[in-house]
Amino acid sequence: MLTLYVKQACTSCRKAKIWLQENDIPFVERNIFSESLTLSEIKEIFRLTDNGTEEIISTRSKEFHRYITDLDQWQIKDLYNFIQENPGILKRPIIHDGKRLMVGYNSSQIRRFLPKSVRTLQLHEAQKVSVS
Repeated sequence: MLTLYVKQACTSCRKAKIWLQENDIPFVERNIFSESLTLSEIKEIFRLTDNGTEEIISTRSKEFHRYITDLDQWQIKDLYNFIQENPGILKRPIIHDGKRLMVGYNSSQIRRFLPKSVRTLQLHEAQKVSVS
C-alpha cells in the first residue's frame, strides 16, 4: 500500500493526491503535522532514500534555519527525534510503497507508482504515436 505524507496547505501535496486519485492508485494519506511520524516510519523513509538527508531534509525550512547549523554533526538518533518533533523540516510530499520513495511532486517521476502493466501499455501507445 502506498503512503502519502502531506501537510494540509501544501500545493505539491495536493497535486500528488489528485494524481494518485485520478490514476486509481490506492493510498493512505498521513498529515505529518496532525499525526506525528513514528520512529519506524522515519527509519523506513531514510532506508529508501538514495541520497540520505539531502533528499528529505528541507534546508529552506524555518526549523532547519532555527535549529541546525551543521547537519553532518547530528547523530542519526537525534535527527530522528528532531524530525518527530519538527515535521516541517521534511520536504513534502513524501510518497513510498515500501520499495520506492519519491520526495516532492514531479509529474514524470510519480509515474513509477503506476502498476507495471499500465506503464508498459502507455509506453507502447506512446511509441505507436511517435511512429505515426
